[in-house]
Amino acid sequence: MLKHNLILAFFGYLFLVPGKAFAIIQQPEDKNATVNSDLGKVNDAFQEYFFEALKQRGIENYRKSNEALQKCLSIDDSKAVIYYEMAKNFYSLEEFEKAQPNFQKALDRKPKDENILRDFYENEIASIDYESAIKLLQKLIKIDNKYREDLADLYILSDRYDNALSLIDSLDNQYGKNEYRTRLRRQIYARTNNTDAQIASLETAIEDNPEEEQNYLNLIYVYSDEGREEEAFETAQELLEYSPGSSLAHLALYKFYLNKDQPEQAMQSMQMVFKSEEIDAASKYKVLNDFLLFVNQNPEWEGELMEVSQMLSKLENEPSLYRKLGEYYLKSDNKADALRYFEMGLKEDPANFEMIKNTLILRIDMERFEGASELAAEAKDIFPAQPIFYLLNGVALNKLKNYSEAVEILTFGLDFLIENPRMEADFYQQIAVSYAGMEDKERANEYKAKAIKILKEATK
Repeated sequence: MLKHNLILAFFGYLFLVPGKAFAIIQQPEDKNATVNSDLGKVNDAFQEYFFEALKQRGIENYRKSNEALQKCLSIDDSKAVIYYEMAKNFYSLEEFEKAQPNFQKALDRKPKDENILRDFYENEIASIDYESAIKLLQKLIKIDNKYREDLADLYILSDRYDNALSLIDSLDNQYGKNEYRTRLRRQIYARTNNTDAQIASLETAIEDNPEEEQNYLNLIYVYSDEGREEEAFETAQELLEYSPGSSLAHLALYKFYLNKDQPEQAMQSMQMVFKSEEIDAASKYKVLNDFLLFVNQNPEWEGELMEVSQMLSKLENEPSLYRKLGEYYLKSDNKADALRYFEMGLKEDPANFEMIKNTLILRIDMERFEGASELAAEAKDIFPAQPIFYLLNGVALNKLKNYSEAVEILTFGLDFLIENPRMEADFYQQIAVSYAGMEDKERANEYKAKAIKILKEATK
């Protein structure tokens, strides 16, 4: 069967379809024995050009391959295989519009060839011509019924939901239900906002397969989206009752407990989520973010936030989590807590550019100039060509009245600056501060004037 998973990439993978999205453009299988590859009676020159074309395609030199195929056509333009090979080359070059007429000419000469039909179909999918793809797929179905499931994909992509549901029903009746078609059905319900059908489908799935935890989660999400919180909570409890050790149940329950102002139970659920190996890191970060929002309104739980943050960072081996927490508090204008998290992150990941920069800025802003100067000096060793760290070091040194050292570092840092007038003006302004501190008014005014001139030119 064609790789129908590639079709689902267009859906953005709604929560009802867990798993990884696949790339839409798949290379068609390259078969040197193409289109029954019987060239018939051809002269030596034709054969030489043809095999040169195959050789060039084999080394992915698709344009040279097509040059050789054009020479074949100048000798004999009746062979389907020549047009087919040219079409595949254009496909590989992602020139789908040029591939299309060549596929068509090959198909005109061999209208029932499965290889041509299949690769032509994939070309039309890549060029997002679903109507053409549907016509080709209908021809493939006459050759092999295995392509019918792909037709359901295409009906959904072209918004022909009734056709898709009818085909899925027919396949279910003929072969019995399977997981893939069930997901397609739910996609249709989600896209058409047919929530009642969606819920009924999930409830049936739970009855038929109660050990499949994902069905419970999907039903919880649907109820939550509809604002039916009690039913969502009951479904989560039902899952926990059926599977007491389910960490997926706690992925839903923690939020309900927070909303019900039951933080102790929420904490227990969150810890279950963080310890789970079957729950991905992105979902865990979402849980932590929800707890951050809760702590923002309930600061007495900040100690617990620190505890779960450290737990998650260790379990996921993700020190950049501290940066995310720092950025959260920075957006809330809570600079002290933001700085605390950035500094914790630096202990775990001392070469993280963003955390160093944010920590430096906050230390200067909070008048911790000694610490800022020390960190800036370390940052210059790690990132010797980053002008921002020379600038921040100069700012801290000026605040500490180490003017001579500040001028030296700022002047050196200017050499690394490339096309950034705003930062260049900041450098000159800080050098002016240094000279003013050394009571060299002439140079101070000189660098002030440079800063003003650059800013004026930048705003023209």
